[in-house]
Amino acid sequence: MLKEVLLILAVIGAVLARSVPDDDFDAFIDIPFKKLKNSAQRIESYGYPAESHYVETEDGYVLNMFRIPHSPKLNNAKEANRPIVFIQHGLFSCSDCFLLNGPDDSLAYNYADRGYDVWLGNARGNIYSRNNTKISLNHPNFWSFSWHEIGAYDLPAMIDYILDLTGQEALHYVGHSQGCTTFFVMASFRPEYNAKIKTAHMLAPPIFMGNVSEGLVVGLAPYIGTPGTGSELLQNQVFLPWNEVIQRLLDTACSNEPFVHEYCKTLALMWGGGVGNLNVTLLPQVAETHPAGISTNQGIHFIQNHVSNEFRQYDWGTKKNLAKYGSEVPPSYDLTKITSMVYLYAGPADASANLKDIARLPEYLPHHELLEIDDPTWGHLDFIFALKVKEVINDVAIGLCETYDKLNKH
Repeated sequence: MLKEVLLILAVIGAVLARSVPDDDFDAFIDIPFKKLKNSAQRIESYGYPAESHYVETEDGYVLNMFRIPHSPKLNNAKEANRPIVFIQHGLFSCSDCFLLNGPDDSLAYNYADRGYDVWLGNARGNIYSRNNTKISLNHPNFWSFSWHEIGAYDLPAMIDYILDLTGQEALHYVGHSQGCTTFFVMASFRPEYNAKIKTAHMLAPPIFMGNVSEGLVVGLAPYIGTPGTGSELLQNQVFLPWNEVIQRLLDTACSNEPFVHEYCKTLALMWGGGVGNLNVTLLPQVAETHPAGISTNQGIHFIQNHVSNEFRQYDWGTKKNLAKYGSEVPPSYDLTKITSMVYLYAGPADASANLKDIARLPEYLPHHELLEIDDPTWGHLDFIFALKVKEVINDVAIGLCETYDKLNKH
């Protein structure tokens, strides 16, 4: 956590303390902030139709989803019952991440151009889903959630909304990172939702995490990986809150100052484990809305799973566990209840979703396929931001969805 804060301060410092000849020095610099676009505006800027939808979860969180209903390249606006794909982002992220690669290489546009009705989800607590009809954003209870609640309440609410609106019975699901974790929660904790999933595509799934080597997870594990003072001090808070001024400084600097662009590469290094395959020209756009905000409980929960090497619910400590779960330790999710067809995509260089950990999953899943990326340098963020992401990931996932839809036409 400290690394991210120091990094942001370093970028700001670089902007403000940039080396300039004394005779050109101006103490009053007018920084021309770029206007922030939301996901719908990003979609429309490339000529695609965009819709914004809101759904309320059973515990009051209001989630903003975005939709690309059809593609301008296909002239298929009036085509009935287009197959649906629902795409869910990872930790610190939002729906924007599946749009930033532009219309040629972004997963959302690629699906739309192959005839799919595309829906982009946003989990509670990020910049698009910061409202609750029952409690205030400023109340500590607003942030009293982990990725368990996202899987148990957010995903079901969004999926039900989509299927009710379109009149269809099932959809394809694609998740990256935490978007995989929350799918595993939903499909095991609320197994009735397996019937609503045609295929599930898990891009870099952090489920079992015993072999994770990501610096922050490993570094913080001794302090907050088990219940105690550290986790109690940090839990139920917003972590790395999105701040308009800070984000404008970051993305404006990344766009306009070549010197500071190196700091933006460092930003990706700290948050994603490296820039090896990344399209670094996207970093200014990423900085506009990332980090998008999470509850500290989400990060703590991941670190708990790393320490326990199990996939289980949030560990509140013995006393609270007994009251909440009826046992001293939190219950593990029963992965054998996941009956959906699950495709597991694993990157050999992924420090957050280790190949050894992913390889534990098939024994629990009755319907699965493990797809190891044939590139020893493929890392965690490469699944959405790599230069070759279309050919390595997007085309593969879309092809598997198309195969299912052709075989299951009614």
